[in-house]
Amino acid sequence: MLYLYHKEAAKPQLTLLGDEHRYIFKVRRHKIDDALHLRNLEDGLLHCYTITYLDKRSVILELQESITLEIKAKNNLHIGWCIIDPKSVEKVLPTLNEMGVDKITFFYCKRSQKSFTLDFKRLEKILLNSSQQSGRSQMMKLGISKDLASFLEDNPNAKMLNFSESNFIDTSKVETIVIGCEGGFHEEEVALFEVENIVGFDTPLVLKSESAACGVASKLIL
Repeated sequence: MLYLYHKEAAKPQLTLLGDEHRYIFKVRRHKIDDALHLRNLEDGLLHCYTITYLDKRSVILELQESITLEIKAKNNLHIGWCIIDPKSVEKVLPTLNEMGVDKITFFYCKRSQKSFTLDFKRLEKILLNSSQQSGRSQMMKLGISKDLASFLEDNPNAKMLNFSESNFIDTSKVETIVIGCEGGFHEEEVALFEVENIVGFDTPLVLKSESAACGVASKLIL
């Protein structure tokens, strides 16, 4: 873990209790005078603290300095993702966060199972843990839209990831891309895009939705 998240990081003094204390005391086995790095994931700063008091119930930290250290991907990528099984989303979300995806907006496609619902609080907790592990200074943003048409109203320059024999993903031309669910996009959804805005991978293999999301992020960011 490259830093510890605390919503009040930046204050001259912090007291850690509960899970935060257990992490310091039992997991990392820190001691008095050890240095700790904290972020609040809002100001872009890395806050450097020193442990001044430590017992079996609490930890007291004193701020030493705050430095500007932004850790983010070189390219911004916004993924519009048709809702799939939440378990599949949760499995790959840390990977997408570590790769540097800036935002994911979920929406129901015509072939999405309407029984699937996303627990955004759970997803944010997953992202928080992933951000602490990977070091990124701003957590991935999450959003939701009614459907693909509504998403395109807000993101008119989006590309569609679909089967294409000649128009493959170009890293210099894609900032927003939509990914379908199992079964792909409905013909009416494909018709919302100009042919030149439909891109694919140069492979004969069929990818699952979550595999496609990871492939897109790897191709366009790393």
